[in-house]
Amino acid sequence: MARYITITLDKRGISCRARLLDDEAPRTCKAVWDALPQSGSAYHAKYARNEVYTLVPPFAEPKPGRENPTITPIPGDVVYFGFEAWEIGNPAYGYDDSSEAHSDQGATDLAIFYGRNNLLINGDAGWVPGNVFATIEEGLAEMAAAAQDLWLRGVEGETLSFARA
Repeated sequence: MARYITITLDKRGISCRARLLDDEAPRTCKAVWDALPQSGSAYHAKYARNEVYTLVPPFAEPKPGRENPTITPIPGDVVYFGFEAWEIGNPAYGYDDSSEAHSDQGATDLAIFYGRNNLLINGDAGWVPGNVFATIEEGLAEMAAAAQDLWLRGVEGETLSFARA
């Protein structure tokens, strides 16, 4: 039986529904499902292009490792990244000092991709593969419009939340 999550930009009141890809990414799906709900400050990507994400404390023990990886996510992909502290603490990334990016434990990045032509590369680290663990099946157009609004008007005060549907 398929499992679903709801992903919400809380301040904007926009949600979408995504189906977990249990067959393609079973370890990642289990780790995320068992850790829900998760919520944190919303960010719009600088490098990857059409991405909105949040950083939360690491929650997978053990870490799921690579499965169903991509460096070219497509619209509707929901992606898990596990970062060590040294990978995302660079001040050039713009995270404030209270952000999960500055945790000694690193951070988990939960991301959605809402448009085409994304490339997961970072000037400091090179390729940044992520685990595609879900696909948005409802509400992608509305989420894309809200994500574009984040890009144009800023993310301040916005949170991105993931919950079981």
